[in-house]
Amino acid sequence: MDNLKIAAIGGGTGLSTLLRGLKKYCGNITAIVNVADDGGSSGILRNELGVLPPGDIRNCLVALSEEESLMSRLFQYRFPAKGTLAGHSFGNLFLTAMSAISGGFDNAIAKSGEVLAIRGRVLPVTLSNIILEAELENGEKIKGESSVSATKERIKKINLIPFAPPAAPEVLDALHQADVIIFGPGSLYTSIIVNLLVDGIADAVKASKAQKIYVCNIMTQPGETEDYKLSDHINAIEEHSYAGIIDCILMNKGKIPQNVLKRYKHYDSYQVEADRVKTKTVKNSLFSDEIYARHDSAKLAKAIIKIIKESKR
Repeated sequence: MDNLKIAAIGGGTGLSTLLRGLKKYCGNITAIVNVADDGGSSGILRNELGVLPPGDIRNCLVALSEEESLMSRLFQYRFPAKGTLAGHSFGNLFLTAMSAISGGFDNAIAKSGEVLAIRGRVLPVTLSNIILEAELENGEKIKGESSVSATKERIKKINLIPFAPPAAPEVLDALHQADVIIFGPGSLYTSIIVNLLVDGIADAVKASKAQKIYVCNIMTQPGETEDYKLSDHINAIEEHSYAGIIDCILMNKGKIPQNVLKRYKHYDSYQVEADRVKTKTVKNSLFSDEIYARHDSAKLAKAIIKIIKESKR
């Protein structure tokens, strides 16, 4: 399916998981990545040097590269826990330095993609320095992706500061040209919806004739999507964009081991319930056989390609 054009929207570990599997089926993938991260190494570099957070970008670049290559392993190398470089990854520092000498963050990503010989391309959703703000159901407002992600109060709405920042070059064209647009998997508000608040993104998705697929998370996320059912996910996305934005939902139906469920229960995290929604929902076994309840790259990509093929019949 090399002629297929796929645009994948998200952030965090979810998007890189998706890309790692999809690259084996399609060579024309555009990853559109959230840049509101303010935690960890990315947050430090953002605060100290004023660069856009490189962490999610780095993970997507590596996911689209040859996984066993020396450069991809080097990009993911994280410095030991002591000293001034503690917690930083080589890839984050590389992107930061490349941004300074190449004339901008978008150029740095493109150059890094060449170094890693990636299969596809990675684009930041915006080049603006954005701050995520959430309005909670108790009326309180909190700022910063880390704070929003950690909140224990139910989220009513999220916004960006500055309001409706411009989309980065090529992002809107990628959406217009896409045959398939995929949202997720990833944190509902801080990895997926945040991208839809960038100026022109929701309109471009609406104008696109592409098939729109939403990959729902396997587990609820304490605070951010606590007690959320599938319908809550879809309602939140539509409230921040437009009704009917999703054509097809992909959910996990695979059995999760009791020891994994027990550990998640300790953090008030439970399997997302597939309640009734109007949108077509496809269920597949997508669970990765690990200690965490995460998607398996290969299973996820195979399920998505199957959905795409069936839609073309």
